[in-house]
Amino acid sequence: MFYWIMKHLVAGPLVKGIFRPWVEGLEKIPQQGGVILASNHLSFIDSIILPLIVDRRVSFLAKSEYFTQKGIKGRLTRAFMLATGQLPIDRSGGKASEDSLNTGLGVLARGDMLGIYPEGTRSPDAKLYRGRTGVARMILEGRVPVVPIAMIDTEKVMPIGTRLPKVRRIGMIVGDPLDFSRFQGMEGDRFILRSITDEIMYELHALSNQEYVDVYATSVKERASLSR
Repeated sequence: MFYWIMKHLVAGPLVKGIFRPWVEGLEKIPQQGGVILASNHLSFIDSIILPLIVDRRVSFLAKSEYFTQKGIKGRLTRAFMLATGQLPIDRSGGKASEDSLNTGLGVLARGDMLGIYPEGTRSPDAKLYRGRTGVARMILEGRVPVVPIAMIDTEKVMPIGTRLPKVRRIGMIVGDPLDFSRFQGMEGDRFILRSITDEIMYELHALSNQEYVDVYATSVKERASLSR
């Protein structure tokens, strides 16, 4: 109920009125059944804007830090994330990664929509980086189609490190659903997983027109932090 109120009566009208988002291809998103929305990731507000535009409810896998912050701000952030369908995940690797995979598969098994950022983190410089293969595993194990989505100019509204968004227009482009059922049962083959992931990233590159860099965004961020 709170999700519906936020989307249709509070946050939805507010966001659409301020940022006047333009959208292409919204009709390409299936109206029923489990679906993965694979998006580029330019800004924190991607996880807010995208669910408000898409008709169906979208759950995103969000880093657990958003749910564990202290103080009033932390409690408000946690309440907002939970109310808008965000699911906390531990990104430390190992068993935590497996638990995250199972959380996402649970959403798909209910016939719901799951939002994923294949890059694994926000782009540090508005470029598109190499995708991680977790998205491919979810596609094959969940037996669902994946829809590529390009967020446009959200990094200009809320760059990394800023707390308040700037008022300017943003966009969203939805690509054609991708069907990888031909690889069913091959989720244990790392070459297949890489091939699927790379195809998704190619589609995101074509939709967003971002410069593509064939390294992980996390590696770029780590190098940047060490050089400071």
